[in-house]
Amino acid sequence: MTTPPSPAADATDAGRCLVFGASGYIGSHLVPRLLAAGIPVRASSRNRASLERRGWEAAELVEADALAPQTLDAALAGIDTAYYLVHSMGAGKDFGRLDLAAAANFAAAAERAGVRRIVYLGGLVPDDADSEHIVSRRDTGDVLRRGRVPVTELRAGIIVGPGSAAFEVMRDLVYHLPVMVTPRWVRAQSPPLALDNLLTYLVRLPQIPEAAGRVFDAGGPETLTYQQMMRILAEEGGRRPPIVIPVPVLSPKLSSYWLRLITAVPTNIARALIEGLKHDFSADDAALRRLVPQQLLGFREAVRAVFAAERASEPVVARWIEGAFAVREQRIDYAYYAKRASAAHDTKATPAAVWSVLREIGGERGWFYLNGLWQLRETLDWVAGGPGRQHGRRHPTQLRVGDRIDSWKVLGLEPERRLSLAFGMRAPGAGMMEFELKPLPDGGTRLGMTAYWHPAGVWGLLYWYAFAPAHGVVFTGTVKEICRLAEVRERRGEVARAG
Repeated sequence: MTTPPSPAADATDAGRCLVFGASGYIGSHLVPRLLAAGIPVRASSRNRASLERRGWEAAELVEADALAPQTLDAALAGIDTAYYLVHSMGAGKDFGRLDLAAAANFAAAAERAGVRRIVYLGGLVPDDADSEHIVSRRDTGDVLRRGRVPVTELRAGIIVGPGSAAFEVMRDLVYHLPVMVTPRWVRAQSPPLALDNLLTYLVRLPQIPEAAGRVFDAGGPETLTYQQMMRILAEEGGRRPPIVIPVPVLSPKLSSYWLRLITAVPTNIARALIEGLKHDFSADDAALRRLVPQQLLGFREAVRAVFAAERASEPVVARWIEGAFAVREQRIDYAYYAKRASAAHDTKATPAAVWSVLREIGGERGWFYLNGLWQLRETLDWVAGGPGRQHGRRHPTQLRVGDRIDSWKVLGLEPERRLSLAFGMRAPGAGMMEFELKPLPDGGTRLGMTAYWHPAGVWGLLYWYAFAPAHGVVFTGTVKEICRLAEVRERRGEVARAG
């Protein structure tokens, strides 16, 4: 009996790849996988800064937006295979229309650039699909296929990996609720697919001529209800599975309204996902498994792989990155996605002047604005047994990684560019605060201040919302005051003496 040739034997050189949407969940995992395979990669995002912090030194980084067609030609120039990994769920209402407009722009630009193949990651589509999320993913593939560039569409269900929105919703529900009032949708079925298996499909498919112009379902080796998945997730995390109280009236749409109190997954994305869970999903993946044979992980194995990957990740970070395990204090039960609050202010002062003020933060200098509120928070922490009243810093003007600034710790700094501080007070979750300095064309500076909070359960979310009103006032006042002091210092010629 003759053994048929492996699909790899017919593989063609994928050439230079564009990962469009590289800062997203799948893109941020696909880029390093492609680089490890020796494939030249151009990584694209609407915000180049979100790519720069990834450390992809071997990848070319570009900024482009599918809703800004004038940015696409440069991103697609010289590209053989373009991965299209963007969607607009985070935009809230009318995201379906935005998805279709973006896909049309991308298909036209890919055709102009002479791209050989588009690889689109969509979602499984049940016959009775009517939710905007599912319909939009299906129709996006249709729009991409209207162009002349062959499209390979991979339709996947729940992806089991750190940062997958559906997986993180389940993680938050399991670790944050000892008792769950469950609507009917938790009994809907789906074939969850391990992230590693999905990445293997994405890397291999563009190299297979037979995959051009085809649509493939992708699923794991078993079909489970969401309730079964959550029970396994609890067991693998060393937790007692939550007590389940079934009710017949709580629809997916109603569920989405209270979901923001339970999970830190961005609300618009979580709502879109939940509203599609009234369907049972199945994957007819025989053709895909023939073209790309691999050992598929079951759900329990995939969950173990998620936790093992998180625990093996870099124990120290120099700045905030979404979901970084070090920022989450190495806790699998802390939310992957962060709540955030920010403020920014423009000043005529140079980055050197702004930095000369910012680096004096804390200690005897204080926090520049409404110091009484900072002191009140520190006192509350001290009363709760935390380090809140441990004022001081090593040096009044010099900073280095590892320094303590009152109840904060310096995780990273780049003079005249960025200061990253880890939250050190007692609270239900883990946090970080970053200041960023961006030079302006007129020689001035834009100073941004952002707080990130990874809540631990409902208490962590309530803690965040309790302080949210103060964040807007304090952050806005802080950046303005730092900029004012920098302008004064520059007028007096004190920047050089400050160093």
